[in-house]
Amino acid sequence: MDRFEVLMVACILAGFALIRVPLEGTFLESVEPVTTVIGIVAILLFSLFLLYKGVRAMLGK
Repeated sequence: MDRFEVLMVACILAGFALIRVPLEGTFLESVEPVTTVIGIVAILLFSLFLLYKGVRAMLGK
């Protein structure tokens, strides 16, 4: 696996971490909806990119 694809997988894991981070009881509690949206967008974006790269590899381009 290329380093770029490993970086994409790491970004997907970071998105899951942003969704699951517990912020209640801290001063960052008000930004929890923002971190959730950023995490979801990161997961979707990098997952779709990896799917695109996989389809291109299967088609031989």
